[in-house]
Amino acid sequence: MRTSRLRTVHPVLWAGWAALAAGAVLCVVGWYGVSGERYAERQLPYLASCTIPGAGLIVAGAVLLARGRDATAAARVEELYHLLVAAEPDEPEAGRAALAPLAVSGDLLMVPGGTLWHRADCPLVAGKAEAVPVDSKLMVSGELDPCPICEPAEETD
Repeated sequence: MRTSRLRTVHPVLWAGWAALAAGAVLCVVGWYGVSGERYAERQLPYLASCTIPGAGLIVAGAVLLARGRDATAAARVEELYHLLVAAEPDEPEAGRAALAPLAVSGDLLMVPGGTLWHRADCPLVAGKAEAVPVDSKLMVSGELDPCPICEPAEETD
């Protein structure tokens, strides 16, 4: 799939590179013509016919390249979106499994100095040696809030 995208022709990109190349050539020709003339009135034709149009072509080429790269990036994002949509499960059982709670343990833990209380298997406290059992006084007083990730049920002793 990727090789077919690499082989496709992007005319906006080619036009941008061509404009940049033509602009660079015109600027070099204009510089060469100006450098051979001693008087300013004899340098003006080179500026008007080569250097200024060359600079304009360079700017136009840069704009075309930026536009072409945006279009290429948008096509890639659209392709990835279609791949994601195709990968989504159609079965409702698979959707329910994705909505299952992240943590189901009944033990409640907190990190000293923290503001949340968690289930013991919550990814935010699982495996942390500093996690301690929740003091029910802190839960009742409102100093600790339930974790939004594991959504523990309030269990007071």
